Amino acid sequence: MVSYKIIDIVGTSEKSFSDAAKNAVIEAAKTVKKIRRAEVTKFDVKVENNGPVLYRAEVNISFEIER
Repeated sequence: MVSYKIIDIVGTSEKSFSDAAKNAVIEAAKTVKKIRRAEVTKFDVKVENNGPVLYRAEVNISFEIER
C-alpha cells in the first residue's frame, strides 16, 4: 500500500501565473522526494500603480511517504 502526504506551498513570479506554479514545484522538489502531483488551488496577483508586479500560485504538492 502506498500513502501520500499533501503540503501547501506558494510560488511567485514577476512574469506569469504559470511560472509561479512551476517555481512552487521546483522549490518543493529541493527538499521533498517522490512528488507525484501538483494541484494549483489559488491564483492571486500583487498590484502596484494599477499594474501587476508579482504573480502568486498556491499549490498542493502530493508526495509518496517513504517507510
